[in-house]
Amino acid sequence: MITTPPIPRSRRAGGRSARKSLRAAPLAEELRPVRPGLEGGSYKPLDDAALAAVEDTVYQILEEIGLSQAPETGIKYMTDFGAIHGEDGRTRFPREVVDKALSLAAREITLHGQDAAFDLHLSGNRVHYGTAGAAVHLVDVAGNEYKESELKDIYDAARIVENMDNIHFFQRPMVARDIPDARDLDINTIYAAVSGTRKHVGTSFTEAEFVPEAIDMLHKIAGGEDKWRARPFVSNSNCFVVPPLRFATESCEVMEQAVKGGMPVLLLSAGQAGATAPASIAGAVAQAVAEVIAGLVYVNAMSPGHPAICGTWPFVSDLRTGAMSGGSGEQGLLTAACAQVLRHFNLPSGAASGMADSKMPDAQSGYEKGSTAVMAGLAGLNMVYESAGMHASLLGFCLESLVIDNDMLGQCMRCVRGVEVNEKTLSVEVMKDVCMGGPGHYLGHDATINVMQTEYIYPEVADRSSPKEWEELNKPVLVEEATKVKERILTTFHPDHVAADVDAAIRQQHKILLAR
Repeated sequence: MITTPPIPRSRRAGGRSARKSLRAAPLAEELRPVRPGLEGGSYKPLDDAALAAVEDTVYQILEEIGLSQAPETGIKYMTDFGAIHGEDGRTRFPREVVDKALSLAAREITLHGQDAAFDLHLSGNRVHYGTAGAAVHLVDVAGNEYKESELKDIYDAARIVENMDNIHFFQRPMVARDIPDARDLDINTIYAAVSGTRKHVGTSFTEAEFVPEAIDMLHKIAGGEDKWRARPFVSNSNCFVVPPLRFATESCEVMEQAVKGGMPVLLLSAGQAGATAPASIAGAVAQAVAEVIAGLVYVNAMSPGHPAICGTWPFVSDLRTGAMSGGSGEQGLLTAACAQVLRHFNLPSGAASGMADSKMPDAQSGYEKGSTAVMAGLAGLNMVYESAGMHASLLGFCLESLVIDNDMLGQCMRCVRGVEVNEKTLSVEVMKDVCMGGPGHYLGHDATINVMQTEYIYPEVADRSSPKEWEELNKPVLVEEATKVKERILTTFHPDHVAADVDAAIRQQHKILLAR
């Protein structure tokens, strides 16, 4: 909770000019109206009875149905831990095995940045917004078309995210379609991301054999294996299951390599309601939670307490067509319900929200992203993935939308923060000062000046001018203003946090394709 500064009794503080001067002054981190890790959790789509029913169903799924197709190494880890592998090829998890894994699981995780200022502390209902995805197209706003995404686009997206206060982490949002070789793709995706931003980075791997080379590169950037293991600044987003209730063998092998290499993992279950998960929202939630808890058993059987985020990512289908609908109200409900259930288990949580079905940054994009992203934050989801830049139900990614969505996510975080109520914020003394012999309004009052920056957030590119001012400003258009910001960042911001000698050593040993 923010502590409000003492309220002076002076009535005036210079009016509009004083307010402008105050807004121009930088705020201490703890006084900012929004910042990473604000506590959500006020929105609970499930009542107590529903929550208990979902919990019971999760245990029932794991014990009676279990999961199939784990690799032999995984089966051994889990059965040594107490799981039962049946003659039907399914691995089942008695309640006591699940509870054992839950007792060992990491409850407080720090996802490190290359700079400690960007560390994310995952516990309780602390909320963080960021990117993610595997879009195969870059949205070309100027041409009103979609182009194949390339490696440079990933680097450019990372550079923009570095400059967006309300986008707290950068998980690879696009696939570099200009790199056909899978090994080169994995290595260069990580290189482009960690070169573009100091914020925490998430990535995926095509095959397990590519993981050691990538981690070796990260050792160089960190300054040695010991420093990497102390502060791993890249996590593995791992689709370790193929819903419904099947392990993804190759991804599980990647996960094992990531755990051995000291890399945090996002245990990602991405069923689609009505296709690979039950069409009912409750059933989709229960299956997703059961799948990620099976992954949690797997990880803790390997390495007790290893940092693992429970990534319940059930997606919505438009049941008329079977197409994914990432911007629907049901998607917001699914994500929020998953967050509530994982919070009930006291587990670090991550899910996707903010994935517009709209193809361009337009009014549809705004209402789809805003409504779903704020629901996830209010539910207390620790990591809200795919919350910025994403379009076309995960098929397109837009750099201009990163700038616009930064404003949107600031509004979402302000809602997450809620209302602080105490003697000072209730403002009785200020009311007396204004109403009993004062000017009869609060404009320019010291109390107003003191809270205008600590309780209120202001957009960077969105327009709040009057119609008259709008005309005087030559009628700014939101997307055009975002394009100007994008171009300014990409033209002037050239990250150098990876030292030149380190970069040279990486390029000598690894096949780096990004021109610098």
